[in-house]
Amino acid sequence: MKLLTISAAIWFALDQISKYIVVHAMGLIERGIIEVAPPFLTFKMGWNRGINFGLMSGGPELTRWILIAVALAICAWLVWWARHGLTRPIALLSAGAIIGGALGNTIDRVLYGAVADFLNMSCCGINNPFAFNVADIGIFAGAFGLLIFANDTKMADDEKIDGDGA
Repeated sequence: MKLLTISAAIWFALDQISKYIVVHAMGLIERGIIEVAPPFLTFKMGWNRGINFGLMSGGPELTRWILIAVALAICAWLVWWARHGLTRPIALLSAGAIIGGALGNTIDRVLYGAVADFLNMSCCGINNPFAFNVADIGIFAGAFGLLIFANDTKMADDEKIDGDGA
């Protein structure tokens, strides 16, 4: 559980610190766009009131609170899963990345009513219109890590012992 907590804290801190530096200290909230290394990296201010790619962003204020509740429920479930099933350190780090990212975006929803997105990356003649943030990276990397490394759980070990496992 220590790895889960450390991972969640690191991803949460990286997300919130990066948002503070880029959005507030560098003035992206006023400037709208800061070209860092165009077209590969541009800071582009975006407020996401929905989920990925702005889905559900046109919903009522209730949508905001539903998304907050869903994020907190997922975090609680991941903590439960980590305590009762995850055994591999990389799986605990992955679950922590999801939790830290989800909490980072949840704080944005509570404070601002939307998630602050600012990373925009394009390459090779493809112009990406979407922005994301460090929390999104943690969520994606954590989900990918769990898909690959979470199969070694206590439940899977019990099935092997009982002879029911494949």
